[in-house]
Amino acid sequence: MKTVVLKEFGEVNNFEFAEVDLPMIKSDEVLIRIMATAFNPLDYQMRKGLREKELMVGSILGVEFSGIVVQAGQDTKGFKAGDEVIACSIQKGSNGSYAEFIALSFHELVHKPKNIDFGTAASLPVSGMTAWVCYNRMNCKTDEYIFINGASGGTGRFLILLLMHYKITNIVVTAGNPESIAMLKGLGILEKNIIDYNSPDLEQRILKANQGKEFDHVVDLVGGGISETTARVLKVNGNYLDVTFFGTQTTREILFDKAANILNIAVYSEVVNNKVLNTISELIEGEKLAVPKVNIVGNLSVATVRKAHELMETNRTRGQKLVMVND
Repeated sequence: MKTVVLKEFGEVNNFEFAEVDLPMIKSDEVLIRIMATAFNPLDYQMRKGLREKELMVGSILGVEFSGIVVQAGQDTKGFKAGDEVIACSIQKGSNGSYAEFIALSFHELVHKPKNIDFGTAASLPVSGMTAWVCYNRMNCKTDEYIFINGASGGTGRFLILLLMHYKITNIVVTAGNPESIAMLKGLGILEKNIIDYNSPDLEQRILKANQGKEFDHVVDLVGGGISETTARVLKVNGNYLDVTFFGTQTTREILFDKAANILNIAVYSEVVNNKVLNTISELIEGEKLAVPKVNIVGNLSVATVRKAHELMETNRTRGQKLVMVND
């Protein structure tokens, strides 16, 4: 089968084309023809050899996809050849999703919502599950206030859709370009609650959008220096949702002084039986939850993978999940 492999950690030119054997399935696995794969920040962090490289089991990256079951092992349940599926493999399958096929345990599969295409479906697993875990862990009430740092990314958009679905509307977010601002407004965020993260008085503007009050919950989807601002606008004993593990020492000191509840959000822990992803799929198929638009970057190729990694790493996704499709 055709694949794009990473020959060594480093830059995007370390990706190359390779033909490898078709995966052999175990008794509890299914063989899936990958129809589309979504790119995720995890991918370029793996490529660079950062902490996420520990999740790798081979040289083929990619952790979320949609596809069609080709063959099912004798001990699988609920799936058969021809079924359309989605999954967040987190490299627990035979290989990553920069490939034509993958073998994966049936426990990690979910039926694809029938009312969306494969490209859109591929974008659901990581951002959808991460957003769902954020929503459930924060346990936000309808009269509480939320600040989301990095809301225009895949997880941020999905989280906003979930919050809006459950009538939680007191949301302030950051954005840095006209496309992201337009997208956030389209999701229902008031223009006055969309703060330019390039503003020199960022902290004051965020608080002003919340009538000068600190927030009950803050969600950090970016990390780095701006996580310090995210921590500062949180109230004492508030919830700080850390989705990146990229906060600074100063961030940790601020949160300690505020006796914050630090909620570490790791989607890997939710993959085991895929109850979360199945819930999301059912909400979408029942048309109770919309799906953010995606950007089809290209077909399975080295050029497509390199382009997607460059766009993600330089923050030029313009508020859309990047997707690669297989012909």
